[in-house]
Amino acid sequence: MKAVITLKYKTERDARAVAEAVSPDNAKTPAGLSVKTFGKGKTVTTLIECSGRLETLLSTLDDLLSCTQVAEKAVKILKNEKG
Repeated sequence: MKAVITLKYKTERDARAVAEAVSPDNAKTPAGLSVKTFGKGKTVTTLIECSGRLETLLSTLDDLLSCTQVAEKAVKILKNEKG
């Protein structure tokens, strides 16, 4: 099974910050699961491949989106602090 998530941001800087925040997940995956996140311009794309159970894929998607949401909130807070 494969999933592709593409998120678009207002600026390249925002996209890069989110991609870097969630990319540590790329290195730590169990056997049969691959997660690759990369940014290009104002877009962040994550490719997920899972040869296991559907529940594993859904859990991975949920985790990724949760981490992404936290990263987006951090970017917003930092922008507000800088003025």
